[in-house]
Amino acid sequence: MSGHSKWKNIMHKKEKTDAQRAKVFTKIGKEIAIAVKEGGSDPSINSKLRDLIMKAKSNNVPNDNIDRVIKKAAGGEGVNYDVIFYEGYGPLGVAIIVETTTDNRNRTGADMRHYFDKYGGNLGTTGCVSFMFADKGVIVIESEDINEDKFMEDALESGAVDFAKEDEVFEVFTDPTELDDVKKVLTDKGYSFLSAEVEKIPSTYVRIDDEESITKMNRLLEMLEDNDDVQNVWHNWENDEER
Repeated sequence: MSGHSKWKNIMHKKEKTDAQRAKVFTKIGKEIAIAVKEGGSDPSINSKLRDLIMKAKSNNVPNDNIDRVIKKAAGGEGVNYDVIFYEGYGPLGVAIIVETTTDNRNRTGADMRHYFDKYGGNLGTTGCVSFMFADKGVIVIESEDINEDKFMEDALESGAVDFAKEDEVFEVFTDPTELDDVKKVLTDKGYSFLSAEVEKIPSTYVRIDDEESITKMNRLLEMLEDNDDVQNVWHNWENDEER
């Protein structure tokens, strides 16, 4: 799971400046608005909304902000967003998938192409790298004060397909269609989560050894993550610094 720990992504976002934190709030707000329009404003019925509320709180989004977005979307207000995936290659053939939510396809497409071209990559066509990734449900829970053996047993009994200890958290992997079921069983057992989402996990990884390419790859990821239209970035770069 090198370079793909959700926990590290969360911590990275928490450590950002106020301006960057506001971008995180905006991105999660888009996801919540889409979830409300697709499945309604009641989190007890809309599991996707429930997960996003949890995600928002783990990123310190104020409750007032969350409620405001939900009410606005439920009332039919706000912008309508399209979810678009972009695929391409970074330096030395690193495979990258970018998930965006946008109200302007032309703007977002132009931004993606510019970033890839500028930092030694190239934007490809749909399907050019997605075959290298598999969708998996990923549940993240803080490991403090939790017995690892007991939790692993509970996770596997709940239907999880894999389990890992990553720094200060446990990561539980599920079939993407069974994420909600596994999460419900673990919730009933008294566990609470930092995040629970479907992730794109690479089947193979690419190493980058020269400093120039590492710098370009880092800069490309920074530009993608700082773009307001970008919701998620998945890649198969084996980055030792993130291990």
